[in-house]
Amino acid sequence: MLNKVIILIGLLYFSTYSTIAQCVMCKAQAEAEWEESGSSINTGILYIMIIPYIILFIVFRKKIFKLFKDLKHRDF
Repeated sequence: MLNKVIILIGLLYFSTYSTIAQCVMCKAQAEAEWEESGSSINTGILYIMIIPYIILFIVFRKKIFKLFKDLKHRDF
């Protein structure tokens, strides 16, 4: 059991070790963009977060409106 835990910790450590350098480069790029244009990276993140919810709303709008209609007419 202890060997499995040590192996798991080792695998997790070495799998994240290669991404540390990439994160530093991403951070440097984001800071450079921030100095040039303000909050462009934040705007991009907001678009990435909001668009799936809009798509889901469009796809399931009938079910959503039906749910609210049923909740409105429900007696507690």
